[in-house]
Amino acid sequence: MTLDARALLPIAEQAVTIASHIITTKLPGAVTAKGDRDMATEVDYAVEHAVRDFLARETPEIGFLGEEEGITSAGDGLMWALDPLDGTANFTHGIPLCGTSLGLIDHDRSILGVIDLPFLSTRYAAAETAGATANGHPISASTTDALEAAIVSVGDYAVGKGAEAKNRVRLPLNYQLATRVQRVRMFGSAAVDLAWVAEGKTDACIMLSNNPWDTAAGVLIAREAGAIVTDIDGTPHTTKARATIAAAPKILADLIELAVGAEKVADRSQLQ
Repeated sequence: MTLDARALLPIAEQAVTIASHIITTKLPGAVTAKGDRDMATEVDYAVEHAVRDFLARETPEIGFLGEEEGITSAGDGLMWALDPLDGTANFTHGIPLCGTSLGLIDHDRSILGVIDLPFLSTRYAAAETAGATANGHPISASTTDALEAAIVSVGDYAVGKGAEAKNRVRLPLNYQLATRVQRVRMFGSAAVDLAWVAEGKTDACIMLSNNPWDTAAGVLIAREAGAIVTDIDGTPHTTKARATIAAAPKILADLIELAVGAEKVADRSQLQ
């Protein structure tokens, strides 16, 4: 299917408006354990159901992937990817760094994204080749040219199955960053990580994971704002990437070098 992603932005924004109303008017409710230290609330499920139903009516030809219930319809190369409540742990603790992330994927690349952070009263939006906005105003990524001047956010430590092995890379990466960059931050939300890179609040983010519901929207928003987004090997980011690195162009190479170095440290420690 071929389309102009800009034509679907109003529908995507309506969808996240529905989501944000639920998030801001309902209590978390019962918490469902999805694994070791991983959970979903009643609000996660309520948002996913409401957005899925809305998009099924408005764009029946487009598939849908939600974090909580997986693929509930298949499309012809196009698929909505929704994280109904990115930052669930933050939400349950009253931390405002959470919201809805809705991206549109064309085969394996993002072409549209909307992120709404309702407790921060900020909505980010972008469509391919149309630039990125925050609350309707154009935004641009950082132009920082030195790691020493950069604030870099990192993805959460892994939990659940295989967490120990995954964190063998995260720990040395954080150490390497701490010795090189101005400050390291962990926000607990991939949507916040990528949106703030797009807005220039931070200079880069490194997530050693790549779930489409987490990253589809933010990757496109960051790119449209001028950041470079890659896999850990420096190749352009797609839904098949192992990691998600978004950065001001002039510091990307140094960050990739640090991330690759952390992987090597983790490999050596596993052999010992």
